[in-house]
Amino acid sequence: MNMETEEKKEPKKVAAQKEEMDYVWPDLVFKEYIAAIAVLLILLLWSFLINAPLGEMANPGITENPAKAPWYFLGLQELLVYFDPWIAGVILPTFIVTGLIVMPYIDTNTKGVGEYALSLRKFAAYNFLFGFILWWVLIFIGTFLRGPNWSFYWPWESWAVHKSVEESLVFQPAWGPAFLAIYFLAGFIIPWFTSKYLRAKGFLRYSIIMIHLLVMYFIPVKVFLRLVLNVRNVWATPWFNI
Repeated sequence: MNMETEEKKEPKKVAAQKEEMDYVWPDLVFKEYIAAIAVLLILLLWSFLINAPLGEMANPGITENPAKAPWYFLGLQELLVYFDPWIAGVILPTFIVTGLIVMPYIDTNTKGVGEYALSLRKFAAYNFLFGFILWWVLIFIGTFLRGPNWSFYWPWESWAVHKSVEESLVFQPAWGPAFLAIYFLAGFIIPWFTSKYLRAKGFLRYSIIMIHLLVMYFIPVKVFLRLVLNVRNVWATPWFNI
């Protein structure tokens, strides 16, 4: 009798599990289809509003001012304003790539997998969105706010008036290393003692997470120092500049 009762209950459990599942078809595919249509409409609207005329034939004797890369490289080109080429073109892109590679091995939390909910993975979602938005902000600045001689122009300022290049500032020799040491040491130590979530991941994973995050959050710090305080380098040496 008990065997028959268990057999009757088993199909109900399976049916309940199936009801909780979201299948690739049609659940996921339908959402992706709607998202693709929405992106297509946005691109069509953008193409109607923004003119993209062909320029004149290239003249090797005249250099365009400002000379800009394609929009998808303008983030890197904008980084050259704040960092030396070896940092902007090599170190920072390497951190972006390695961060995306190690992310699945660092964030082993299974909550929120296959679901669209920020509440289940707040730390991962917010930090990823910050980096994503930061990259688009750099592209926006390089596209719309960089005029002749790569000077910064507000939207209401005319590019016909060329701005003079102001002499930038550099931290005192002792201040630069001290500033960097305080930033990275404090950013590495404080979360270890204040966040149980990060401490639970172990020291190795915690170290990888914080190194990548501190490098990413240093970019807006350097943007602020450059645009607001006109500080070109935090630490200047004969061999490298940061």
